[in-house]
Amino acid sequence: MVNSFDIRLPDDWHLHVRDGDTMKDVVGHTGSQFGRAIIMPNLKPPVTDAQGALQYKQRIQDALVGQPAFEPLMTLYLTDRTTPEMILEAHATGAAHAAKLYPAGATTNSDSGVTNIAAMDDVFAALADTGMLLLLHGEVTDSAIDIFDREAAFLETILPAIIRRHPTLRIVLEHITTEMAVDFVEAAAPNVGATITAHHLLANRNHMLAGGIRPHFYCLPILKRDSDRIALLRAATSRNPKFFLGTDSAPHAIEDKESACGCAGSYTAAQAMALYATAFEEAGALPSLEAFASLHGPEFYGLPVNTDRLVFERKAQIIPDRYTFGPSAVRPFFAGTSLQWTTHRA
Repeated sequence: MVNSFDIRLPDDWHLHVRDGDTMKDVVGHTGSQFGRAIIMPNLKPPVTDAQGALQYKQRIQDALVGQPAFEPLMTLYLTDRTTPEMILEAHATGAAHAAKLYPAGATTNSDSGVTNIAAMDDVFAALADTGMLLLLHGEVTDSAIDIFDREAAFLETILPAIIRRHPTLRIVLEHITTEMAVDFVEAAAPNVGATITAHHLLANRNHMLAGGIRPHFYCLPILKRDSDRIALLRAATSRNPKFFLGTDSAPHAIEDKESACGCAGSYTAAQAMALYATAFEEAGALPSLEAFASLHGPEFYGLPVNTDRLVFERKAQIIPDRYTFGPSAVRPFFAGTSLQWTTHRA
């Protein structure tokens, strides 16, 4: 049995840190384990242009003064009003590495998202021309489509058309949740990749619904069948460079989760790498963790691999019940349970 090991410092290629006082309480959890993170732009109001991205990046950096070196990688939030010129400016100024497409109404703070994806061709072309990435929340929002089928519908009706019209555009299908998504990405061209969360590797919809509703397991895309979880685990541990780490850690105040209309999102940042190590060890694939967490993402984004190391020790930790989150608190994923791994930066 392995009791300790280390890997190149990983990166998180899909992260929510919010803003203001709440951001200050959670962003250090990521900085303690990761060298970089792709920061989601779905604030209120969203981050839609170069100036907004640079200002948000500065606020994150200010919150991390005195903590280990960490680089926030910024993104633009695509709306119906996004223009190719906005993409060109973001690229020219170095303000953003990617643009995020939320179909309007798909998830938290997505009301300003795109209502007609087919009308975004000029923007997608600008992304392809600059080398910036398109990050997709891959679900349809048609209320006639069952919530458990919305990722599948996106893969059937929307994503193939984007790929066909923009064959050189680098696309990340974020937080995939189904065996169908794994198969789609594996069969696609090399410029199509996917991130996988720890919570989708460790939980299925029974964790959320069986024996009572557990709101802290509610996320979007929603947890699926265990056969889907197993397919995700196979992909994550396969050393296929199309699949890489993206926590989609999404903090919400406890009262906003435990309410009549609870928010979608699981907070995994504080124990992120211990959770991934748990999933990989259960699959007998710990030697594959470094490729998934530290190598594939930089390769897909065209960035250098981190040179620092992250150390894992087999030392039990109980996930706390809550962390401070501005004036409230956030409850982490699997709160109260024991993990067999702890991590620290070398």
